[in-house]
Amino acid sequence: MLNSQRSLSELPKMSAASQVERAVLEEEFNWLLKEEVHAVLKQLQDVLKEASRRFSMPTAGLESQHKQENFILGSSTMDQVKGVLTLQGEALTQADINLKIAKSSQALHFQFREDKQWKLQQIQDARNHVNQALQLLSSHDDSYHFKTGAEVNKLMDAVMLQLTRARNRLTTPASMTLPELATSGLMKMFTPPMPGDVMVNFYINLSKLCLTVYQLHVLPPNTTKNFKPAGSSVLHNPGAMFELNSNRFEVSHVHKVESVVPWLNDTLVFFTISLQLCQQLKDKISVFSSFWNYRPF
Repeated sequence: MLNSQRSLSELPKMSAASQVERAVLEEEFNWLLKEEVHAVLKQLQDVLKEASRRFSMPTAGLESQHKQENFILGSSTMDQVKGVLTLQGEALTQADINLKIAKSSQALHFQFREDKQWKLQQIQDARNHVNQALQLLSSHDDSYHFKTGAEVNKLMDAVMLQLTRARNRLTTPASMTLPELATSGLMKMFTPPMPGDVMVNFYINLSKLCLTVYQLHVLPPNTTKNFKPAGSSVLHNPGAMFELNSNRFEVSHVHKVESVVPWLNDTLVFFTISLQLCQQLKDKISVFSSFWNYRPF
């Protein structure tokens, strides 16, 4: 009975201690919402502005972050394909490709026509996602007062979605079928025109600018039995088959060369830093939300 009375007498003290703890935590949480969230948003904006600046295109009369840069694509282990690509922001403004035809001494040389340049959609899309993330952040300036953790998490999720999409556009090149590649506008960019048994593709993979050259041979009409059209892929292997304009082709040789683009590497680092900042803020919010289940964090 005595023990029971002691337990009852201690209850108010525990409750008071709990109330003090809750008051302290609530004060810390309000400080987080008012001060630290905005400090993180400022950090995020600074990092993403640097990323956006890497993507910037030249503006008339202004000094651009991106002058034309030449990238030499080749391999020390093979010399069938060599290329020099000129990149300016998201645009390939010039391409100079030398190709040695396999099993012959024939050498081919192609360049972009002077009136043509090729937009790399991956870079354009990544830049757009970065700018959308910046718009989300700028819509909550220093005077904005976040009321709940849920509101902060919603903003972080939206920013992280844009950053993940931006990163994925650079790390995951688009898959294409061989007929799509054969009929793409890229095949009309060159002088002299590409022969019917050669196809090329340009794409970004992480921080690398990649050039793939496919050499083809026409399959005889009696190959119907063994003909199996290839599906969609980033890189098709020798032996892949496709049909175009009633002709059937097989890929005989594939040559891939690449070069690192330093500023693309920078942007991938900025994406990683930004995603970490967003996640760290979400983690801090979640620490407080576990104390007040009754509040809409």
